[in-house]
Amino acid sequence: MIYLQLFFEFFKTGLFLIGGGMAAIPFMQELSTKTGWFTHAQLANMIAISESTPGPIGINMATYVGYTVAGYWGGLIASVGMITPPLIIVLTIARILSKFRENPIVDSAFYGLRPASIGLVSAAGLNILTLSLIHPDLWRQSGVIFDLFDPKAIILAAIIFFLIKKTKLHPVVFILCSAVVGLIFKF
Repeated sequence: MIYLQLFFEFFKTGLFLIGGGMAAIPFMQELSTKTGWFTHAQLANMIAISESTPGPIGINMATYVGYTVAGYWGGLIASVGMITPPLIIVLTIARILSKFRENPIVDSAFYGLRPASIGLVSAAGLNILTLSLIHPDLWRQSGVIFDLFDPKAIILAAIIFFLIKKTKLHPVVFILCSAVVGLIFKF
């Protein structure tokens, strides 16, 4: 039964995933709340691991959750569930689009999807920012305003932001350095 649930949940996510893998984050937050398969803190780790490994982030997260919940087969089934809807949609659109690409209605539909994609990716970015730099639960418990922010994470984010703007280093360098800093300073 868990395999069917994994397939169905990630099929739904894959069906509505417009804008790339980062748009999966709001769906993953909802899945976390709904199923309890992982916490929001684990989601932050999942995002970091998925971004650090080769492949699309959405598939990596599906594999991670599936494997965590139901082992090897769970990871495989969750991944297949995630890629099935886009595969069907792309094959269908590719077959039909050549006939209707110049149609103003189709062109308008594609134009309308752009802001939706930007909104989903922006929401995902804000969620990552909140998960990484701000700790509202700790603040609610203590009532101390300084507990709301994680100073080590904010300093690391500021340094990386500055270095990205000033250097031409590959993003993998920043990912590896961040992992080392996280291990050393116990993030």
